[in-house]
Amino acid sequence: MMPVEQIKGIMQVLKLAEKLKFEMRHSWLSNGRQESVAEHTWRVGLMAVLLEPYIEEKLDMAKLLKMIMIHDLVEAEAKDIPAFDTLYDAKRKEQKRLAEEKAMDDIRAMLAEEPGKELQLLWQEFEAKGTFEAKVANALDKLEAQLQHNEASLDTWLDIEKEMIYLLKSHTDFHPVLEELRQVIVAEAEDKLRETPETAG
Repeated sequence: MMPVEQIKGIMQVLKLAEKLKFEMRHSWLSNGRQESVAEHTWRVGLMAVLLEPYIEEKLDMAKLLKMIMIHDLVEAEAKDIPAFDTLYDAKRKEQKRLAEEKAMDDIRAMLAEEPGKELQLLWQEFEAKGTFEAKVANALDKLEAQLQHNEASLDTWLDIEKEMIYLLKSHTDFHPVLEELRQVIVAEAEDKLRETPETAG
């Protein structure tokens, strides 16, 4: 049987994670509603499942899905900071890093020693983007964000987001399958940008 204290710790994390259902991202859905972090995370996981058969390299799928699930968990405490807010602001980027590290420390402390350590190590691995699974997870995270922008009304796009379409390649060029997906998503974004104000949305 699981010790009561460990069950309490898991419940703490689950209750924290519920906040991701109402922590909003700077992304909008095709029906005009703002997207939650939880919705973004779910579709990143689905992308991994759908692409797995086409990735020929040895891929630890359990590890990949764990990374995807855990990566944004810190935003339940540290809040979601849009990528464009830190793109050209080193100070803001560092503040975000420190806030997320503290949030992960807090999450680790809620759990038993080994499970908490595993979550933290997976989160750190994603952030370092050094392993194959971490690179795939990062690429899918970025691609899903752009896919969601493509599905939203053009009037929800900021000017900087129009530039960021062309920054995706640095996240996908390590693998041909991810690069092919990027090209399709970028082409879709470019079609979106060609919409006139009368046809946008």
